[in-house]
Amino acid sequence: MPGYADRVTMRVDERQALDELDVRLKVLLPEEYRDSYDTVQPTSMGSAGLKYDVAGRVAWDEIWGSFCDLAMAGGPPHKGTLLEPGSRAAIAAQPERHDEVVAEICRGIVMTTELPAKASSTPGWVRVDCLSDTMSAWLVRAIVMENVAVRLDGRALHLPAAPAFRLEKEIKNVITVMAKTCHYYLGHIPRAQKLAIADLFVTLNARLPLVEPGGVAPDERAAQQPLAETMAGMIQEASGLSASDRRYDGWLGVTCADVRTAIWMMRALVASNVLARREGTVLFVPVNASRSSHGEIVTRTLAEVHRLAVAAGIC
Repeated sequence: MPGYADRVTMRVDERQALDELDVRLKVLLPEEYRDSYDTVQPTSMGSAGLKYDVAGRVAWDEIWGSFCDLAMAGGPPHKGTLLEPGSRAAIAAQPERHDEVVAEICRGIVMTTELPAKASSTPGWVRVDCLSDTMSAWLVRAIVMENVAVRLDGRALHLPAAPAFRLEKEIKNVITVMAKTCHYYLGHIPRAQKLAIADLFVTLNARLPLVEPGGVAPDERAAQQPLAETMAGMIQEASGLSASDRRYDGWLGVTCADVRTAIWMMRALVASNVLARREGTVLFVPVNASRSSHGEIVTRTLAEVHRLAVAAGIC
């Protein structure tokens, strides 16, 4: 990354790996961040207030004139903690309210992005159809880093919904994140760069298919906790990073020295085809028993990213 090749103590292979990471990030990021992402601060602009139309419904397409920097570029994640879908039990207890939440999220997404949105076939999720596989693959990376749960399904994305979601809070959060990331992808990334992003994804997937968090089905959830504990031990041994007490299905948190380190490693992991996000100084990596029964793919990639962070003087 910028300036790192000047460090005389760095090994040749470390310089090459850091240069390659820098190239990948510049391909992924909108043009305005390409030469400045190391200086972007995780500072929020504050929350925009709701506006209403004459019928008393939220005018989602009139709320935002601009958005905070992308978390992918080092900006603040939209959510401080992960926004997750509702449980099957919660949805079964309030099915009508859940349908109302889904309908409002879909209405807001259509108004702000013009993308088709409807209830997912899986309870607790909203399905959004993107314009291309490249768009959905880019958005899933960007949305995860904003701390909103998202699942990739070919050209479609699945975003969270729950009967407990409130209009001015969680419903707005989901719509805002979709509007924000689409705004940057559609409005700030030219066609030639989108083609370069598509080529990058082909290259990355040939090395390592994208690693996402595991599912929340009972059998998968049962396998995740022991796997997370195994991964925590492997990460501690390989990098010295300790597991965080914060727990989420499908995610393992490790504590970084500071926010700068967490941001750097998060971006490096995503540029290495491992989804990642952060909450303050805690970096979260996927736990996926069906993808890697022992978690070796994620732990190996994290250890390599940490080694490069040390070589670059990040931590």
